[in-house]
Amino acid sequence: MYKERSGGGGSSRSEILNGGAVDRKRINDALNKKLEKSSPSTSRAFPSSTAKPQLPDVESETDSEEGSDVSGSEGDDDTSWISWFCNLRGNDFFCEVDEDYIQDDFNLCGLSGQVPYYDYALDLILDVESSNSEMFTEEQNELVESAAEMLYGLIHVRYILTTKGMAAMTEKYKNCDFGRCPRVFCCGQSCLPVGQSDIPRSSTVKIYCPKCEDISYPRSKFQGNIDGAYFGTTFPHLFLMTYGNLKPQKPTQKYVPRIFGFKVHKP
Repeated sequence: MYKERSGGGGSSRSEILNGGAVDRKRINDALNKKLEKSSPSTSRAFPSSTAKPQLPDVESETDSEEGSDVSGSEGDDDTSWISWFCNLRGNDFFCEVDEDYIQDDFNLCGLSGQVPYYDYALDLILDVESSNSEMFTEEQNELVESAAEMLYGLIHVRYILTTKGMAAMTEKYKNCDFGRCPRVFCCGQSCLPVGQSDIPRSSTVKIYCPKCEDISYPRSKFQGNIDGAYFGTTFPHLFLMTYGNLKPQKPTQKYVPRIFGFKVHKP
């Protein structure tokens, strides 16, 4: 975040990567409250201008003694924000988006109207120092951090549909980083992440099994809290069309209910 990049207090990136408490719910709640205060038109769209939208003034910093839950330290400046974010516990579904892709305005078309504090969030993702960083309060930092996570997720869902993005996800698929299908007759088939909606904050991410063609919840509760819109409804199906050699055959076995060895009659 901006504050810790200038040497401010807070948890270090290494502490978070090593399993430190990351109160991401509190950070997301801060952004939710901001979105709820705004009307649908203002919360999803900002007037187009070169000036960055001003962050809200906060009179007190009652939570400042707690420190930032998602932050870094001067000793961790060599780690980019993207690498740091993707290595957070529960974020292993994400691949690292190339900075060149993010810096191309064409790839970000329309996102400025969906993400609050878009410019600040983009600067944070690209590790660009903000001249206002030292003036941000704890609550303002949390809003920017949450906006950055949302922006990265919305960039990510576009990136994984590109050639480079699919190549990065292929390695994760082969390593079973997305988990395995829980169905017995799928025999531990590697799965792919999928969203049930392309609209942010509609549903959490699920895993899609290319063998039985069904979806299920991720086994990890941390992964289960990720927004499904950050992977979208298109990715696994386009992925399997692109890499047809990775698509498995459908299971030939099917469970048959029996009572004392006899098949259960279906009415």
